[in-house]
Amino acid sequence: MMLRKSVAQVQEETRTSELKRSLGPWNLVFLGIGCIIGAGIFVRTGNAAALHAGPAVLISYLIAGVVCAFAGLCYAELASTLPVSGSAYTYSYTTIGEFAAWVMGALLLLEYGLAASVVAVGWSGYMVSLLGDMGLHIPADLTGPTGHPIMVDGVATGASYLFNLPAFLVCGALAMLLVIGVSESAKFNNAIVAIKVTVLVAFIIVGGFIILKNLPAYTPNWDPFIPAPTGEKGEFGWSGILRAASIVFFAYIGFEAVSTAGQEAKDPGKDMPFGIIGSLLACTVIYILVSIVLTMIVNYKMLNVPDPVAVAVDAFGPQWAWFAKTIKVGAIIGLTSVILVLMYGQTRIFYTMARDGLLPKPFAKVHPKFRTPYINTMLVGVIVACAAGFFDINTLGDMTSVGTLAAFGIVCLTVIWLRRTHPDIPRGYRVPLYPVLPALGILSCFALIFTVETRVLVFFAWYTGAMIVLYFVYGMRNSELAKGHFETGEGEFPLFPEDAPLDEKGEPIVRP
Repeated sequence: MMLRKSVAQVQEETRTSELKRSLGPWNLVFLGIGCIIGAGIFVRTGNAAALHAGPAVLISYLIAGVVCAFAGLCYAELASTLPVSGSAYTYSYTTIGEFAAWVMGALLLLEYGLAASVVAVGWSGYMVSLLGDMGLHIPADLTGPTGHPIMVDGVATGASYLFNLPAFLVCGALAMLLVIGVSESAKFNNAIVAIKVTVLVAFIIVGGFIILKNLPAYTPNWDPFIPAPTGEKGEFGWSGILRAASIVFFAYIGFEAVSTAGQEAKDPGKDMPFGIIGSLLACTVIYILVSIVLTMIVNYKMLNVPDPVAVAVDAFGPQWAWFAKTIKVGAIIGLTSVILVLMYGQTRIFYTMARDGLLPKPFAKVHPKFRTPYINTMLVGVIVACAAGFFDINTLGDMTSVGTLAAFGIVCLTVIWLRRTHPDIPRGYRVPLYPVLPALGILSCFALIFTVETRVLVFFAWYTGAMIVLYFVYGMRNSELAKGHFETGEGEFPLFPEDAPLDEKGEPIVRP
């Protein structure tokens, strides 16, 4: 359970090449903004406002941003300390050990796999709205989660949804695209980022203009700013603001991608924390401004929909119909790229775990023509598509947030563990106010977890327990590291002396 990989092993597996240190602090900020802005602001803001926080959802965004900052600083230290590429799964395997890596892999399934389902449901909402503007109407019972009442303008119609067909189809199509192979282009990704940011900035500017032009007509939507609590846990009041913080936390998923650029930063010690905190700060400001426009243009009670921004732009008035279509197209393009990236990330985590022996070997089987892990990708596609087709966005989003918060809490714990067990490892960056900030990161992550509905926490407990049992039944017995199938060759050195090979005198061979 405590077996650890050496850095040399990780680098050999991933065939990491020497990367050019070309990213400055502002490059990292823009990278972070591109990764962060996605489904959260386009999809979950409306649910958080309508069901939990009202207009005070902007305070929820501020709280979620602070929690992410704690975890972000810990990611920055790990990225500058461990010269390995990969996700938090790789960090865990290289530091705490195999069991922690397995748990992290299980949590990342919630962070990436279910997050892709949430985005797909949001994509479906915007697509249905756009097609409706064009006179094309998909049957209402094929646009929502199975068994849930069909809603029109926030009011139940008495009928129920059968299936979310658009969400299912987009997941299937993107899974097939991933099987064939997607060649990532920096210019293409930059264009997608530009579209997403432009859409939100345009929404803020136009919405702000409309509000200021007739402010008295819109201020009643902010009365009260913090709706009175209903007596139920997490429904309005400050309890609702904290509950909404766990929901909109989803909007910050992706900032940890900045930490993976540690080997390409010009000065990791200074640039990594600047990039992470800078991107979080910029996105928090954008999110708060979007929340202000959303909740002033439309009464918060009308926002419990998968496409809140579309609902808001439709409320701008008929003279802005062209703008509404533009916003929806931009949102659809941005959300499509997010689904693709999340599914890609999930397949590669499964691929790495299968190569490590922790998952069955077919997960690592590569297609002879396309050179992609096709069995793994098709399975991920089926899981994500079914989740998006059958389940409602609130349940999926809550499960994603819980898994991500738990993963971030473990990352904060990893920093403390590594400081105590290996204090002398060179660190390009150190979390300030140690151990206070990592401890606050752990406490705040788990505090937000317990604001989630009990049924979601019960699912999370069963899921985690099942994954742990699966490790002992399969993972531990088939681990390649436990079988000794990894060798540390000449010129390759492990991260910790106790992992090093021994010379003829029984002394560890370490880097001079």
